[in-house]
Amino acid sequence: MTLLDFLNFYLVPGIVLGAIYAIGAIGITLVFGILRFAHFAHGDMATLGAFIALALVAGGMDPWTALPLAMAATAVVAIGVDKAFYDYLKARPKIVTVMASLGVALMLRSVVQVMWGVDPKTYATGIVRPDSYFGILLRPRELYTLASVVLIVVGLALFLRHSKWGKAMRAMSDNPDLARLSGVDNRKVTMLTWAIVGALCAASGFMLGINTELHSMMGWQLLLPMFAAAIVGGVGRVEGAVLGGLVVGIAEELSIFILPAQYKAATAFALLLLILLVRPRGLLNGKVL
Repeated sequence: MTLLDFLNFYLVPGIVLGAIYAIGAIGITLVFGILRFAHFAHGDMATLGAFIALALVAGGMDPWTALPLAMAATAVVAIGVDKAFYDYLKARPKIVTVMASLGVALMLRSVVQVMWGVDPKTYATGIVRPDSYFGILLRPRELYTLASVVLIVVGLALFLRHSKWGKAMRAMSDNPDLARLSGVDNRKVTMLTWAIVGALCAASGFMLGINTELHSMMGWQLLLPMFAAAIVGGVGRVEGAVLGGLVVGIAEELSIFILPAQYKAATAFALLLLILLVRPRGLLNGKVL
């Protein structure tokens, strides 16, 4: 096997897959870091966002033009879910909210199955040949995926670091009580957090769907790798989620050297167990679970 073969058939697909995991893992790490609970409906919210984009594409819209609209629609859904379910439970122990998120996941999955069915769907049909960039083969959708992930991550990082509300989100993540005493409106920060999380869910679901296919269970299959990415990188750190996503994605693609392809998903579980045993705070020293 040549170096180019290794890059084209293993490393590049791993980076693309890892970038998709990273976008979803950022949402998970924001929920845990700011709202302090594990959101098990994350994957099914990503599925809903992907199918909203599919509906827009079916109406004649270009997929990449449909993405921002799907992100906005899923952000509204995420805020609605918080108002309808999680806000009511905020005074209860966090484990109650975690269990409620499982119920929300089943509800969102049922909505997708009723509206779009259970058969696999695609945004576009036909074979797309990759283009060569100095010997590295990339399909347009893979190139657009990587470019979109970079734009989303950089934009979010700048927002969190330099904007008023981004600083409020970071303050609430560090110390909610102190942030409240300092004048931070926790309700608005919570709403903004859910809007961002919903948009990130839609982006991750869309990007997975456009590079593979859409089906109603795709979010459930995304959930473990996204959680593994967030924990491997360090829960509560955006840059940790990006690093963890790339680590998990590349590890899954490289695992076929020692495992049958159908067991690739076990790699994320193995990495999750390993990081919890060896370095519970993750590679970038995030919050303790």
